[in-house]
Amino acid sequence: MRRSNWKGTMVSDIPVTLITGGAGFLGSHLSDRFLAEGHKVVVMDNFLTGSRENIAHLLDHPRFELIEHDITRYIDFPGRLDYILHFASPASPADYLQMPIQTLKVSSLGTHNALGLALAKGARLLLSSTSEVYGDPLEHPQKESYWGNVNPIGYRGVYDEAKRFAEAMVMAYHRTHGVETRIVRIFNTYGPRMRLDDGRGLPNFMRQGILGQDITIYGDGSQTRSFQFVSDLVDGLWLLLMSDEVMPINIGNPVEISIKHLAEEILQLTGNRSTITYQPLPAGFEDDPKIRQPDTTRARMLLGWAPKVDRLDGLQATLDDFRMRLRE
Repeated sequence: MRRSNWKGTMVSDIPVTLITGGAGFLGSHLSDRFLAEGHKVVVMDNFLTGSRENIAHLLDHPRFELIEHDITRYIDFPGRLDYILHFASPASPADYLQMPIQTLKVSSLGTHNALGLALAKGARLLLSSTSEVYGDPLEHPQKESYWGNVNPIGYRGVYDEAKRFAEAMVMAYHRTHGVETRIVRIFNTYGPRMRLDDGRGLPNFMRQGILGQDITIYGDGSQTRSFQFVSDLVDGLWLLLMSDEVMPINIGNPVEISIKHLAEEILQLTGNRSTITYQPLPAGFEDDPKIRQPDTTRARMLLGWAPKVDRLDGLQATLDDFRMRLRE
């Protein structure tokens, strides 16, 4: 385990937050937010899918520390720890194909290690779960009470079932050991710092549109998703962590659109006159969810949360970020 960037001693009343996977897309935005809230932030990442570029702007911050470590191994963390945000995990279907065992291990062994650390330190842990626990849903929109429709042996199953297992372990530690825990089920999120080679529809469409290529849709484009801008998600995560709610909470934008509609919006924003082409779903992904829309009633009622960023505004901000990085 390699530590870097620590600048000295901390005042004892400053809360300390550990973010696993903190060099990833979501983790880096959480780092920004928690530093802005006055926390000391410790990012733990093995850079399997995270990027040093995502946190480069934080390396000289006096309350920021980077620890390069694989959380599927024992976590040694001396000193105070108040909050753990467990966000380490590959999150793209392209990753599941290339790293299926690592995907399973980080949400099983990694979650176990993070919970053990929370127990030892008396810290509150927030698990980053996912709408994928609902699988290809038979209920629409999806409430937190829905148990899901998941193929446990499909290619996607390594992610879906790993997150379902992680939720079960979190609840077991809460009920058995009294660990303070929170569970968020995150729906499709986009924004600056998404991986250019992420492999999912939105970043693929953006890259293709900027480069003047035809936009490729896998399937017929009728499948739906609900896209939220990253700042809306971060607001919801902060509110959930600071709440008393133990049971899972959906955080996502309830506005549902088809993948074809999304591709058309991105084409319009890029000014690209290319066309949309269609390809069959990759082999093994026939169980790709056909619909996805969160019921956010509990987030509204319990947290006072609702998304604020208009989709076209968020897409434009993301497009600007992609353009800048593709020029580099």
